[in-house]
Parts: sequence; structure tokens; C-alpha cells
Amino acid sequence: MELPENWVIRHSRTYNKDYYFNTVTKESRWEAPPGGANGDGETVDRVRASHLLVKSKDSRRPSSWREEHITRTKEEALEILKEYQRKIEEGQETLSALATNYSDCSSAKRGGDLGYFERGQMQKPFEDTTFALQIGELSKPIWTDSGVHLILRTA
Repeated sequence: MELPENWVIRHSRTYNKDYYFNTVTKESRWEAPPGGANGDGETVDRVRASHLLVKSKDSRRPSSWREEHITRTKEEALEILKEYQRKIEEGQETLSALATNYSDCSSAKRGGDLGYFERGQMQKPFEDTTFALQIGELSKPIWTDSGVHLILRTA
């Protein structure tokens, strides 16, 4: 297999297996990068997304940078998120602005931006939803062990 430009194969001594490394961007990954000589650049193997998370007292870690002890119920968390969704869909707010001020995730300091990620790096419901979205598309509320999310696929 011929690799795309700037990609090389290196060996991890820690994991004793080969990985792919981009000599320009310094990105490393276990799976082969798309777009090699085989022309297989169509499969989406990496996405970028932003999200807004509302936790409840039943979240796997019911605290955040906003609240040390989260006491709201799952139902209350969903109602809060649905109101954010309405504001975004009606053009009153952006996900980035709402996430910056109200998300229970530390990504709030980046407007909810999670950067790029591949399959296997996020909780399964979050991953499946993000990979199914079109770029620029906003999800419906999605539950994970962390809480309830709105996800905006950005790349």
C-alpha cells in the first residue's frame, strides 16, 4: 500500500506495533490514513465535532467546571438541552456560544470543540451519531454515560 504524501510508518516500542505518522502535521494514528494510491479516500474514518453537554446527578461524574455537585435529574437535563436546541435551530444562539457558557464539559473553553477523532475514541452513542451526521448538521439530543449532548459535526 502506498501512503499519502507526508505519511510514514513507524513502530511503537510501548505497544510493539506499527503506526502511521504524518511528518508535517505530527499526527499519529493506528489506522492507515485515507487517500493513498488505492484511491480509497471516500470512507470517513475521522470526524471533527463540537458539542454541548448537560449532566445530571446520574452522570458517570456528576460534577463539572460549572457545578461541583450536579443535582438535576435526567429529565431536567433533557429539558435544558432541548431549550438550547430550540435556540440554535431558531438562529437565536450558536452551539459554540452556548457551549462556552453552559456546557458541563471542559471543552466549553473551546466553544465545545472536541477536535478530530476516530472510531473507538468516544462513547459509542456519541461516536455513532457524529459519524452519521453531515458536516454542519446538528444532532438531536444524544445520551451517553456522561449526560445528554447536542453534537455539531464540523468536519
